Amino acid sequence: MNKKIVLLLLLLMVSMPHAESDIDHESAIGSQLPNHIRSLLIEEMQAITTSMDVIFRALVAGEHDQVVPQAQAIHDSFIMAQKMTEADSKTLEEVLPEEFIKRDQAFHHLSAELAEAARNKDQAKQFKLYQDMQQACLACHQKHALDRFPNLKSESIGE
Repeated sequence: MNKKIVLLLLLLMVSMPHAESDIDHESAIGSQLPNHIRSLLIEEMQAITTSMDVIFRALVAGEHDQVVPQAQAIHDSFIMAQKMTEADSKTLEEVLPEEFIKRDQAFHHLSAELAEAARNKDQAKQFKLYQDMQQACLACHQKHALDRFPNLKSESIGE
């Protein structure tokens, strides 16, 4: 009897579709990178997340002077550039699709605009740019990082 249960469980496990199989691994950038470069990318994304959290708290408190350095730090984020070798850079060039590069450039441009809006104390523009940055994060994760964020697969993010 126990053998039948084990065989039934094995059969169920093999026949059930895995969530991972639904993920387009070709567009999942992190899984295509060597571990040390992927770690740098994750480190940079975590720094961006921290800055985005600080920016949000500053925005809702009207603390423009706190938004400026955080938004500028996102624009200037150099973690990967500082820690990568020339060979690492070449690997990134080979792996990263043009679409990802354009998204990344647009995101960093938004952060520079946010820093400028904060310098000008333009709160409405700051909120709009922050929202645009959030949308950019979600759209990029949905397109290029579903292996890391599989719960975003079913979400519809407008760009």
